[in-house]
Amino acid sequence: MERLGALAAFGTAIFWTASALTFEGATRRVGALAVNFYKVVGAFLLLAVAGLATRGLAFPVDASPRNWLYLSLSGLIGFVVADYFLFNAYVHIGSRVTVVFQALTPLFTAAFGWLILGESMEWKGLVGMAAVVGGIMVLVVSRNSAKPGAGGRKVPAPAHAVKGYVFAFLSSVFQALGLIVSKLGLDGIGAIPATQIRVLVAIAGFGLQGLLLGQARGLFVDAPRDGVAMKRIALGAVVGPFLGVVLSLYALQHTNAGTASTLMALTPVLIIPPAVILMGQKVAPGEVVGACIAVAGTALFFLV
Repeated sequence: MERLGALAAFGTAIFWTASALTFEGATRRVGALAVNFYKVVGAFLLLAVAGLATRGLAFPVDASPRNWLYLSLSGLIGFVVADYFLFNAYVHIGSRVTVVFQALTPLFTAAFGWLILGESMEWKGLVGMAAVVGGIMVLVVSRNSAKPGAGGRKVPAPAHAVKGYVFAFLSSVFQALGLIVSKLGLDGIGAIPATQIRVLVAIAGFGLQGLLLGQARGLFVDAPRDGVAMKRIALGAVVGPFLGVVLSLYALQHTNAGTASTLMALTPVLIIPPAVILMGQKVAPGEVVGACIAVAGTALFFLV
């Protein structure tokens, strides 16, 4: 089962890579809130069909109060808060750079695991942490030193870029916290109903966010009229919050949080080939080096 959990975590990284590329374009068209809202709506419908087919239950009516408590909290943290920062980071610095910061997620997962679950941390983790931070610094410096417009790539203004880096960093913090809280709520429940609970709470959270921020018209009227964006969101919903999140929870159930989070952090490396081949983006050598160092540091943190 450990091997299946590890394979599920690797599969999560693949699906999250695809969703990052898909959602970046949609976010630039209709905004982060609309993409977040409709991706979880689409995911919930897919999960209802999957639950009916595999469990005979379209909704998680068999979940315990403990499941609902922790998975609802995880949905708010991991979807509403983390994805708010994640999708706005896509707009400011692009998906390829944003996901490199996700290499920090395993480090924060270990820290929260120590604080909340009582898991121990070895000194060797400090070496991995230094490598991850160093890799991210290499990537950031490499990207900022690129000439504006070089290779057809638009380089964000410094202030804009800094905001994107902060958002990407905060996204990794809340994503890690969401993983730990999810693990607390997975007792006696499968990955599909667990994801349904998280997604259901996320739908309510994003809808409420739209109302409170005065973005209701853009969310419920304008965004659905953008056919291109909605097609991209539909595709992203399949590979991201449906397949990706289900696999991530399965991985958490069948292997330790550190190993799962480490393999999920491979997205920064996996995203480079499609970014170059499919989207025609130019990648500086320093960005490749930075991504590899960051992921290598993450693996070192847990696997040495």
